[in-house]
Amino acid sequence: MDSRDWIRDGLHAVAGAALAVPLAIVNIPLFVLFVVSLVLTPVLGLGLVLLPLVTMLIRARADLARRLAAGYRVAIARPYRPRPERAVPGGIRHYRWLVTDPATWRDAAWLLPGAIAGLALALVSLGIVAYGVEGILLIPLWVSLGVDGYGYGVIWPIDTIGEGFLSLPQGAAILAIGVAAAPHLRQAEAYTARLFLAPTRAAELSLRVSQLTVTRADTVDAQAAELRRIERDLHDGAQARLVSLGMTIGLAEEIIDADPATARKLLAEARENSTTALHELRHLVRGIHPPVLAERGLEGAVRALAMALPIPAAVTAALPGRLDTPVESAAYFAVAEALANATRHSGAGNAAVELWHTGDLLLLRVSDDGRGGADPDRGTGLRGIERRLAAFDGTMSLSSPLGGPTVVTMELPCALSSPRTSPSSGTV
Repeated sequence: MDSRDWIRDGLHAVAGAALAVPLAIVNIPLFVLFVVSLVLTPVLGLGLVLLPLVTMLIRARADLARRLAAGYRVAIARPYRPRPERAVPGGIRHYRWLVTDPATWRDAAWLLPGAIAGLALALVSLGIVAYGVEGILLIPLWVSLGVDGYGYGVIWPIDTIGEGFLSLPQGAAILAIGVAAAPHLRQAEAYTARLFLAPTRAAELSLRVSQLTVTRADTVDAQAAELRRIERDLHDGAQARLVSLGMTIGLAEEIIDADPATARKLLAEARENSTTALHELRHLVRGIHPPVLAERGLEGAVRALAMALPIPAAVTAALPGRLDTPVESAAYFAVAEALANATRHSGAGNAAVELWHTGDLLLLRVSDDGRGGADPDRGTGLRGIERRLAAFDGTMSLSSPLGGPTVVTMELPCALSSPRTSPSSGTV
């Protein structure tokens, strides 16, 4: 890791430690409110209103802890059960949904241990850094101003100006240790939070079933839409041209003896229609599974796609082998849709595609320098990408601030099925 990277990560972790102190303190009143809302439940039904409100606050605090943990590469999934229909806040159905969800009690159980761990680790991190800063700045300054007998450091006593300035290297070393240790201390807090806030095995299975139910429905809908598109394209395109081709040839057969010149014109028209129908069929096949994808694999197909764009598109790839055919197809069309958005909607002058494989995960990133502001809810094809990837347990994340750039990051769980036979690296 570059020295600038660990310094940046360390300073970011120190800032996170400073934020962790007030967040840890917030846990205490939240725990008290949770206990009070439980006690007040039998009293005039106050708990029916108070407990859901407090639970939502606790879940917001737990979600913040999950997001912060993700910043230190500790993933914590949300374990909450979906809210049932007709469960309105203040009602018994809503109250029962909350109190019967094991995640509610795990969140509450995390509040005090999370506060203790967060506060202790944050103070240790901040204390080391503060002591290092003191050794660098404060002690030499005070000793140089004539403050005798300032005190004693950890390594040696500081009673004179000379000893005071000797604390400079000591303070620098302590500061470096504090900055280097800060990310690990923040990660330790994240692991503590995961003990409570991550879903249990049963909850994971339940969430998995719910996710598969949703993705299965989306996949069925997408397949049905794709079949309707193919049927429509065949009916309105190639099929209509083939019917017209048959009628033209039949008419030429009827008049070939009486009017050979007209028959020749009809046959020439039929030949043109057959060429057009063949072109439309090839285009339709490319929409199902592009031949270039079967011939060259994902990397080669994406490079060919980038070369056909109206804007320059750099392609960087690190795929040491071929992927399973369904995964390659899903990844190709997801990249194609993202590039289409870049050329049609963003006003971009340049685009870039990155493909790489790590472990059992295929990662794809499509970026452009357009105006930004992309929104999946505005019908720019991003929802279609999400549905296509979800069929393979894939995910898509979007970063598109106003003014750009737009970055679409896609992940697909997969394994390489065969080694690449022809090297092709670099950019297009």
